[in-house]
Amino acid sequence: MSFKNVAQIVLWGLICFGGLSTQPAVAQAQVQYAQPGYEVASSNGTVLGAPRALTGPSAAACNCGNLTPPAACLGSCQPCMKGFDCANGQCNPKLKWKNMYPIDFGPYGQGEYAGPSRLSHMREYRVRVGDTLQFTYVLSRDMMRSSYRIGIGDQLLIESLADEEVLTRGTFERGLEVQPDGTISVRILGSIHAAGLTIDQLRDQLEEKYKKYYNEPGIDVTPIKTNILLEDIRNAIGGASGLNEQAIARIVTPDGRVALPKIGPVCVQGLTLAEIKKEVNLRYRSMVVGLEVEAGLQQQATHFVSVLGEVNQPGRFEMQGPTTALTAIALAQGHLVGANLRQVVVFRRAEDWRLISTVLDLRGAILGKSPLPADEIWLRDGDVVVVPSSPIRLFDNFVRQVFTEGIYGIVPFSGFSVVDAVNGFALENVVN
Repeated sequence: MSFKNVAQIVLWGLICFGGLSTQPAVAQAQVQYAQPGYEVASSNGTVLGAPRALTGPSAAACNCGNLTPPAACLGSCQPCMKGFDCANGQCNPKLKWKNMYPIDFGPYGQGEYAGPSRLSHMREYRVRVGDTLQFTYVLSRDMMRSSYRIGIGDQLLIESLADEEVLTRGTFERGLEVQPDGTISVRILGSIHAAGLTIDQLRDQLEEKYKKYYNEPGIDVTPIKTNILLEDIRNAIGGASGLNEQAIARIVTPDGRVALPKIGPVCVQGLTLAEIKKEVNLRYRSMVVGLEVEAGLQQQATHFVSVLGEVNQPGRFEMQGPTTALTAIALAQGHLVGANLRQVVVFRRAEDWRLISTVLDLRGAILGKSPLPADEIWLRDGDVVVVPSSPIRLFDNFVRQVFTEGIYGIVPFSGFSVVDAVNGFALENVVN
């Protein structure tokens, strides 16, 4: 192999692996960085200042209002660190390691293994399919804003001053029970509808009907046992004895609903826990009193990210916390030699399941050349990360498939000869 060929190979390698650039050199502007608490402008007009503080409702909404500066127990000898803060121009393409400036890289000292509490993952959590919700049923002693309405199964004592022996129904030990059809059976009148009425309304109704037979019936209605539906709900949850936990767990079904005793399916997908509590309690209050339901998140649905292509272990990985593109590649045991890290593709499904995608350049981050890689993005549940092959890897695969393992692996290719072509043509004419 000649010296010229060796030089071409070396030049090609430097271009492919970042040693040389085929683009014309651009003069780098002198960038200034502000000390903490100050801001200055660079020569190209970009303002690079101290880390930005949270403004507006973010601090209160994103960390329960407990976003406080670090309180660390630091020794007398702390390292003097230099680096970058993404608040100081993350999208500036001229950032180089040589432009590092002093930053407080380890404010917690020996407590950095635990680190800060950080901001919450999101301002409010909205329930999704597959989440497990726990509903705790609590007896409420709140006073009703309106009169109690008789329900099915309630027991009443009906008495009359005019004819106590004939018209009295029920006792203080066991009252007259409201039937499943909402009626009660009284003397002389027969079946009277009672469910849904207040005690006063039922008394007035009986008083009016008995006036056909008595001048002054003197009807009195006394509730003996009420709110039977509450006992039914408690029995369905954990028993009326109260010895068992008065709570049930429900998994959000694919249609976004959970089924609860007596009220049936409730659509909860996309709602916050506070909104779910309000919706459930409104439904229960329309049929039962003295019940309060607390909604809580028992377990989140699992979150996954899929990593394909030129990685050591392609697959589907569980996201147990906030996950970035580099973290996903690390979950797949890193990239293979020949991976095209300049064109890492991310496929994503939006809220309405439409497909969106982007391409990331992670080569500078993995090679340690980019101080603040802008393409180190947060991944979403269900994202698919594809690490494609580099052009050299694609060409190598083509050669292997065609010449090593393909047709030429079975029938060796020995080249093409003009003499063989002419002789073959002559032989074919002789035969014909």
